[in-house]
Amino acid sequence: MNREYHRWWSPRLQRQMELLVFGHAGDRTLVFPTRGGRFYEYENMGMVEQARDRIEAGELQLYCVDSVDAESFYCWWAHSQGRIERHQRYEDYLLEEVFPLMDLKNGYGKTIAHGCSLGAFHAANLAFRHPERIDRLVAFSGRFDLTLSIESFRDLFDGYYSEDIFFHTPAHYLPGLGCQRRLDLLRKMEIVFLIGTDDPFRENNERLSHVLWQKGVWHALRYWEGRAHRARFWKQMAPLFLTPSSRDQENLLSM
Repeated sequence: MNREYHRWWSPRLQRQMELLVFGHAGDRTLVFPTRGGRFYEYENMGMVEQARDRIEAGELQLYCVDSVDAESFYCWWAHSQGRIERHQRYEDYLLEEVFPLMDLKNGYGKTIAHGCSLGAFHAANLAFRHPERIDRLVAFSGRFDLTLSIESFRDLFDGYYSEDIFFHTPAHYLPGLGCQRRLDLLRKMEIVFLIGTDDPFRENNERLSHVLWQKGVWHALRYWEGRAHRARFWKQMAPLFLTPSSRDQENLLSM
């Protein structure tokens, strides 16, 4: 299996950024780590191994990016506006630096956004904000409203709110989305949410699903027994929902 390590100075983030590429061809999958995770987390969790057959067959190519969560959402010493602005720079890095690398290395196949936990937020927010860039979204155990305070999960902006936070909170900006072009693109996107039946953000997933149905955006919301918010569960989910064969995928999405 092809494995590549890339590192460069990001002018948008003003720091070195690293990522791993697995595979040589196929659908380009942008993989986000969990909260504070690193670019090697997906490999360390055994998720890459779960997709080995599809990767080696040239059906799937993974781009496992690094995060700046400790400098944005979880940078507690910074003002909340500074946190969301740092996240915006991270999005700029993805769009203007990572995507060109993906285009250079593999100009074919669909583009998938994927992540687990906070990585699911990153994947979904990017897909919903830039549906012209993403063909498929696969979100495991996601949280799509960072202003919520549930159990040990706090409001990541400490009660502060701004226009920037609004436009980076899918549960907030999607209900009012009226741009026909963006809606048409979202309606063409393959979208899969997978959440544990006991996950604290189950209701958040269900509310987002309701909003999408109201907008005529077809998608799949699937449940996994229990809390299912750990790597051992995500490893079981990946072969079913991230890398299924075409026939299996059709069956799963139509359940």
